[in-house]
Amino acid sequence: MSAHTQEQIVKDLGNLLREFNGKEYSGDIGSKTLFFGDLGLVSIDAVILAETLERFYDCGFPFGQFLSEIEREGVRDIELGELAAFLHRHMIRSGVDA
Repeated sequence: MSAHTQEQIVKDLGNLLREFNGKEYSGDIGSKTLFFGDLGLVSIDAVILAETLERFYDCGFPFGQFLSEIEREGVRDIELGELAAFLHRHMIRSGVDA
């Protein structure tokens, strides 16, 4: 598999979230799209998305670490670009994109 760029990961997220867990979103999905505010998702959706992403990329991700960082920064919603950056960094560190 070729290396995943951060931009490709945002596209992957958009494709996954367009119709996700019984919810549909017809607007544009990009790096500034908010997980909760724009897409209308709830916390259980975040758990399901985490499991979906691990299967999709065949890689385990330290989502607890990501959520701790977000919480420390006082962020109340997650931009998909932030999530994509986290996924990208972890894939590089774990050698998924070697």
